[in-house]
Amino acid sequence: MRPTVKDVAALAAVSPKTVSNVLGGTVRVAPDTRARVEHAIERLGYVPNLAARGLRSGRTGLIALVLPDVRSPFSAELVQLVVELAHERALGVQLEQASTSVDRTRELIASARRHLVDGVLLNPATGAQRDAALGGGGGEVPLVMLGEVEQRDVDQVWVDSVDAARRMTAFLIGLGHRRIAMLGVQPPGEGTVTGGLRRQGYREALTEAGLPADPVLERTCAAWTPEGGYDAMTRLLAEEGRPDAVFCATDAIALGALSALWVAGVRVPDDVSVAGFDDVSVGAFAAPPLTTVRWDKRGYAEAALDRLVTRIAGSAEPALRLRFPVEIVRRASVRER
Repeated sequence: MRPTVKDVAALAAVSPKTVSNVLGGTVRVAPDTRARVEHAIERLGYVPNLAARGLRSGRTGLIALVLPDVRSPFSAELVQLVVELAHERALGVQLEQASTSVDRTRELIASARRHLVDGVLLNPATGAQRDAALGGGGGEVPLVMLGEVEQRDVDQVWVDSVDAARRMTAFLIGLGHRRIAMLGVQPPGEGTVTGGLRRQGYREALTEAGLPADPVLERTCAAWTPEGGYDAMTRLLAEEGRPDAVFCATDAIALGALSALWVAGVRVPDDVSVAGFDDVSVGAFAAPPLTTVRWDKRGYAEAALDRLVTRIAGSAEPALRLRFPVEIVRRASVRER
């Protein structure tokens, strides 16, 4: 016969309620107790009846992770962390891509209201997506926001893109660079919020150093991908010549820029320094290894999940905004002039 919760409880020498707490992931269980329960589950080959459990508890055991672009290296690393950490909390993850679509964002929040998922981790790319998620009673849905789109209504984990971009640009200035380009900018009121914030930090660093912000050195990208970075860097070289350094809004853009510079015969870092943002793992293996902005992505994902689990459990405490500090990681893609 198929093993039951009672069978698992008997083998682990705990109550059926403790087994349910381990499976549900929303109640803290002592590590040694959890280990005994998980060992019993594995030994018996117990498979929970999720449909029956959902009917009893009103929960599905699933959360939605909604990202702008699941193709990016940063998104891939974040997905891996969220799935791994959610599994530790006995939660499954439904991955969704919303790009900048307000309608898609609204649909995904509506699915949570229909109890198709227990909660949502949402990384909105625009203010309009934020408003769509919060509109019409956003408090009805357990929701945690990721990223820099500012709001105060729900829990949020974020990094200060203005400060980080300012620090990276100031770092390049400190190496002696004066003609510093930026790839992946977004003008105010256009495109993604993150691109606008990183452009703001870049400009603030130039102003603080007494350097003019030259609009011809600020380049948008058709997409925040290596292809987008390659095209933007190629156009900049063709139209304006070689800058001293290039600050890219993401590591993905920077990888494309490195390729474009190599094709053009421009040496990095001898001729041009290149820096990115996100510290994705492939950046450390670029040629040359990429200087970048780093923060604790595992802690970031864990904090977001912990807040979401708390909200799923019914917490009504005030919303928290958890800011993660960043650091500049210097690698061989930059040098002093």
